[in-house]
Parts: sequence; C-alpha cells; structure tokens
Amino acid sequence: MFLAFFGFIFLYIIAVFSLSKITVNHELDTKPEVEVYILTNGVHTDIVMPTKNDQIDWSKQVQFQNTKDADSTYKYLAMGWGDKGFYLETPEWSDLKASVAFKAATGLSTTAIHATYYKKITEGDDCKKMMISKEQYDRLIKYIDESFQKDASGNFLNIKTDANYGKTDAFYEANGSYSLFHTCNTWANSALKASGQKCCFWTALDSDIFSKYK
Repeated sequence: MFLAFFGFIFLYIIAVFSLSKITVNHELDTKPEVEVYILTNGVHTDIVMPTKNDQIDWSKQVQFQNTKDADSTYKYLAMGWGDKGFYLETPEWSDLKASVAFKAATGLSTTAIHATYYKKITEGDDCKKMMISKEQYDRLIKYIDESFQKDASGNFLNIKTDANYGKTDAFYEANGSYSLFHTCNTWANSALKASGQKCCFWTALDSDIFSKYK
C-alpha cells in the first residue's frame, strides 16, 4: 500500500507537469467583440465577464441582493467553481480540516460556484484580458450556466451563508465533483477550451493556465 500510494503521487505529479505543457491554441480569425478575463488569487482561477451585455444579464440569476453590498452598479462578474467544503469551511489554510481535504481529493464532496462582482478590472500578472467573439461567448455562457444547479424554475440556487469573502460575493450550488483530477483550475481551463481560447490540454494549477498568457 505504501508503494502504491507513492507510485500514484509520482504519476500524478508527472501528469500535472506534462499535460499542462501541451498548449491548446486559440481559435483563429474570430472577431474581438466581448471582453473577458482570467483572474487568480495565487491558487484559484476565476473567469471574469461583463455583468451584462446584449447576450446575457448575469445579474438576473446571480442577483446583487445576494451580496452584502447589494450594489447594482458593478460592471464585472468573476465566477469560479470549487469544492464546497473549501469555500465555506476554510477561510484560511490553517482552518483546513482533514475531512474536508480527504473529501475534496477523492471526489466525495459537493461543489459550489463562487461569484464576485467588481466595479473595475485591472490587468497585471494576476489578471489577463482576452477579446472573444459573440459566438465564443455564447459557448462560454453555456459552459458556465450548466455548472450551476437549478431549481424547477431554472433559477440558480443561492447558498445562504456567513462565509462570504467580502461585501460583493455570494455562493451557489454547483454541479460536478471536485477531485485531484477535476480542480477549480481544471474547471477554468475547460471554460477557456469551450470558448476557443488558449489553454492547457489539462491542468490542476492556476500557474499553468497563466503561463499561456505571458
């Protein structure tokens, strides 16, 4: 069992290193019509989009009133997918419980979408901009929409919690299971892939995604 465990860890590290180096290039000859961003906090990647345009108004589902600020003037919405236990029970790494880590690593826990509103977005090492076509944005919308759990009327399921990170964010029930092979960054990388943007063949880490945008 000891050898099997460390053999698995070794193969996982090899997969993380090698598969992330394979670049899926962006689609060519597309119109720069919609402004989107990738944003990292150093561990986790969010996809940032306009709060609304002529294709979708995200605030109809990700309602301003679900944030503490309830401010309807925010122009951008960042969304990330991840393990619900990490999001709601681990505000700091020192708060991490063994049970939460085990469930997250093995795909036994539930997931959530973390949605955060911003008034402005500033490009830098932690934030990269891309201009995509409306058709590509339609695909991104579909990918993200399908990541949310919905009620019988098709509404996103807001998680009532005091574990918000600030005054402009909220959590929602999500589809799928988090694991070593399907992390928050895997989700974001797949969002880029779905919308025809440069990304990794597969990755578990935010740094691999951002390495494609240096």
